[in-house]
Amino acid sequence: MFVRRIVKPIFLATALSLTLSTGVLFPNSTIDPISVASAQETASVCLPDFSKLVEENGKAVVSIATLKKSRKINSPYNGIPQEQLEMLRRFGFPFPFGDLPQRSPERRGQGSGFIVSPDGLILTNHHVIDGADELKIHLPDSREFKGKIIGSDAKTDVSIVKIDAKNLPVVKIGNSDKVKVGEWVAAIGAPFGLDNTVTAGIVSAKSRNLPDDQFVPFIQTDVAVNPGNSGGPLFNMKGEVIGINSQIFSTSGGFMGLSFAIPIDLAVKIKDQLVKEGKISRGRVGVVIQTLTPDIAESLGIKGRKGVLIAQIEKDGPADKAGLTEGDLIIKFNGKDTENARDLSRIVADTKPGTTAKINIIREGKEEVLEIKVGELKDSSSVATPDTQEKTRLGVTVRPLNELEKKKVSYGMVVESVTGPAAEAGIQKGDIILSAGGKKITSFEDLQKVIRKSKDSIAILVDRNGNRTFIPIKLNKKDN
Repeated sequence: MFVRRIVKPIFLATALSLTLSTGVLFPNSTIDPISVASAQETASVCLPDFSKLVEENGKAVVSIATLKKSRKINSPYNGIPQEQLEMLRRFGFPFPFGDLPQRSPERRGQGSGFIVSPDGLILTNHHVIDGADELKIHLPDSREFKGKIIGSDAKTDVSIVKIDAKNLPVVKIGNSDKVKVGEWVAAIGAPFGLDNTVTAGIVSAKSRNLPDDQFVPFIQTDVAVNPGNSGGPLFNMKGEVIGINSQIFSTSGGFMGLSFAIPIDLAVKIKDQLVKEGKISRGRVGVVIQTLTPDIAESLGIKGRKGVLIAQIEKDGPADKAGLTEGDLIIKFNGKDTENARDLSRIVADTKPGTTAKINIIREGKEEVLEIKVGELKDSSSVATPDTQEKTRLGVTVRPLNELEKKKVSYGMVVESVTGPAAEAGIQKGDIILSAGGKKITSFEDLQKVIRKSKDSIAILVDRNGNRTFIPIKLNKKDN
């Protein structure tokens, strides 16, 4: 709606008389009027041109369509007659009323990705492909391929997808460490399914910490990113990928000027490790830590220092064996400064398990250097080589129990993602597989052996929120 402002003649006359009476004079401007052509020329000089960048890189950016099939819902209420459920509800039991759904609805999703090798290796976000039964990869030249998940890591939100193709266009990988705040950047992706959409902006901040993302120092931009852009590349003006668009801050669900990208250096490191080793190995030292605040520093008599305070030591853990104690202030780990808890978490996680590292601490006002043998983080959420025969037959990826889960059950493997036959049967993410085919499951290898020997179906015993149940699964045929 356009609103026109109306000024009455009496007000104009009054304003004119006041101007004349006060003797205010307005000198003639010495600036010539700017023509439309010169204004456009000035704008073209000041603003960057992304057309060449898009022309050279757009053909390597893909859109990803995901499908989560309808699956059986396992509920303790299934099989109970409706009239009995209604009677129990009237007596105060917290049962849902109405017809209980037997199957979950089919769900479709949309995301983006970019080709990093001519033989069809694609980088995208973990949350784009998480739990998908089918992936369809659309190329800008209108070709479509079926995608396979090679590996995925939930902690960094990085995933690798493979398509069966050759001689594909690829992007150029840049160096995210050299990114400068204020420089121009551009994103290419498929927001709301609109393929090869280009948006641009500037880098707003670096090493941005977000809640629940202790392993990723995000690049913050004001580039317009919307649902469907996830997994797409963030380019610098050289046409190099410096990040993977991953998250936005929004109170409405749409873009509000704050978008966040995973630094490409981190993403490539995750990709290389998944391709080479099939999993992500992260270091751990077995401590509960907190950032040193001015108030705590003053109370401990260590004003003017920065570092990470040890609040708790895991018994017989790496830190305990190294001689660290509660109250020690960690100021360096393997030669790298640790100004806050996130710094230390990232540095330790990036350290290869089994490595002997040097740790600088302040203890009772004096600096000391200790050696610590880095352990391995056991509850890593990486999904390893899910296109293996066993994964295809069953449809789950699993990880070991973490310390909290071990307090609930003494053995088992946790379901990290679920597709195919397992999803159809009602297995859910977070279920703990205790046995398969009557065999106790304590490792991924245990599950592999059972699946290899199984023929057409298998019974899986799972623990779900403390409740145990057997779930029969019809396996896919063996791929010979």
